[in-house]
Amino acid sequence: SGSVYEISGSEVCFSTGDLIKITKIDLVAVTLEDVINNNTFELSINHKELFKVVPEQMPYNSIEEMLSLRPVGLESCLPFSFTCSSKMTFENLTLGAGTALTVLFIDGEQAQVHCRIQGQREASAEVAIPFSYRGEFYECENEERFTLQDIMSSACLRSRRFRFMKTTKSSQLFTLSPVYQVQAIMHLRKNVVKFPSTLEVDVVDVTEVSKDISFVTPLSLPEVLSQPDDCFPTVVEILERPESCAFFKCSWLEGLHNNEHLLFHKKGTSAMVLLSSLKSRKLQHYFLVTQQYGGRFRRRPREFNSVYELHVASVKAPGLKFSVTKNSEEYEEEGLPALSVGEQLEIVCLERMELPCGNEFKKENEKKQILLPLYMQGHFVEVLTDNKKYKLTDLVKEFSFPLDIKVVNRDTKLETDPLFGLACVRIEGTLLEPTIQASFPHSPDECFEIPTRWLSMSPPQCHVERVIEVTDTFFYEFHKRGNSDETPPPRPPKRNLSVSSDPPKKPSKATKKGSKAPTKASKAHKSKHQENIVPTKELTNMTLNSKKRPPAPPPPVSTTFIQLVNGQEAF
Repeated sequence: SGSVYEISGSEVCFSTGDLIKITKIDLVAVTLEDVINNNTFELSINHKELFKVVPEQMPYNSIEEMLSLRPVGLESCLPFSFTCSSKMTFENLTLGAGTALTVLFIDGEQAQVHCRIQGQREASAEVAIPFSYRGEFYECENEERFTLQDIMSSACLRSRRFRFMKTTKSSQLFTLSPVYQVQAIMHLRKNVVKFPSTLEVDVVDVTEVSKDISFVTPLSLPEVLSQPDDCFPTVVEILERPESCAFFKCSWLEGLHNNEHLLFHKKGTSAMVLLSSLKSRKLQHYFLVTQQYGGRFRRRPREFNSVYELHVASVKAPGLKFSVTKNSEEYEEEGLPALSVGEQLEIVCLERMELPCGNEFKKENEKKQILLPLYMQGHFVEVLTDNKKYKLTDLVKEFSFPLDIKVVNRDTKLETDPLFGLACVRIEGTLLEPTIQASFPHSPDECFEIPTRWLSMSPPQCHVERVIEVTDTFFYEFHKRGNSDETPPPRPPKRNLSVSSDPPKKPSKATKKGSKAPTKASKAHKSKHQENIVPTKELTNMTLNSKKRPPAPPPPVSTTFIQLVNGQEAF
């Protein structure tokens, strides 16, 4: 009958009709049962305490009966001793009642047993007793001690009763039975099944009629990948559909169902590129693209929101040029220069300077050098003069990542190219993926590559799908597995928020051109606004809990800057 058993915290399920092939049996413990109250408990097979054999209490009516009722393997249990409740006479020798005789060996041909009689002063004699000799015979207690391993290794001893030596349980009698751990394999079961021999389940021995049955062992995708090349192509059946469906959202994934068949054409390693679309009102998309993708790309200018981002990009690609897309005002105390929309700059070098540094400008041939601190916020866009069309493999070889690109020519071998039509995609990184080229039996020429590390299942010239759309879960997991050594951006110095002093500002060029003298109404509004400013001390006390936020560190004495060359201004 079918049942589910919980063994050592894990479930083992046996269904009616399951075929089980036992491959190994290990002795792991011994069950002891009290003869009087039937209580049971287990001891490890390595238990070191010794046991003593308890003689049987029933009398034997003849020597032959005593020997025949002894356990199988009598020869291995010799010597053993017995007594007779009446006198025994052999030719010229008479033994009194209760004399102990020790069986030395059994002569089956002469139908007699040779025994030793221990006399006074260590004198002994041997006597041959025929099997037919009658009387009331009792087995004597043996002084030999046994371990659990000794008892379990002898079929004769396993059928006897024992008592403990030198313990409080020495007066109790126990029967001992072995507990084995059975290892077996089952049809369509991946793992080896382990269960104890004490498991209560009804089984039938079908060894003779099942000799020619071969057991099918399911394989995971990494195990399929480890098979030799001559095993491909092959037809496989899906026993368990993929578990990691959260990583992919491609069309072929929907066809992977239990009991579905697949054609595995070959295995290999594919060079892939991870792409992401830009964030917008719509959902962001991510793609794994093989480097055999046949479309053409153009580079797209990157956008930056801080000088630190410019620095990171310039380390990977020296000589970075960019344009200012939003005006920024000058703060002399913090070393922030004024920048106007349209100014084009090129990163020259990285220096360490001491604040303030607002007046550190150099002019050379109508160009001037300015210093921008890494913590400066702003809006910048990369300036590109390259209008060349690239293959995906060329972009991987020539540029560092991340890299913004746009598909200008679709891959004509794809029925629908999901990359074509996107305003911009970003190359996040590359990876070498072990893959299996597969297809469905009804369309063997429409192949797809299964990334075996990210998908788990228990399985001529073709057209291969080259773009796989993945989910944001895959995207974040990809970046999580990559070890980034980049340091975080520096923290800007704390600004003075007090009422009495405001940081001096210098308007940008665009501001200067359109600036006018402030009116009286604006001055009055400004003074009224300053009166409503909440002091910094009061703001720090307005917390949601009793713990106060620790004060910010003082402004740094030395700050890292990027030196740039200011080119022709464009408005």
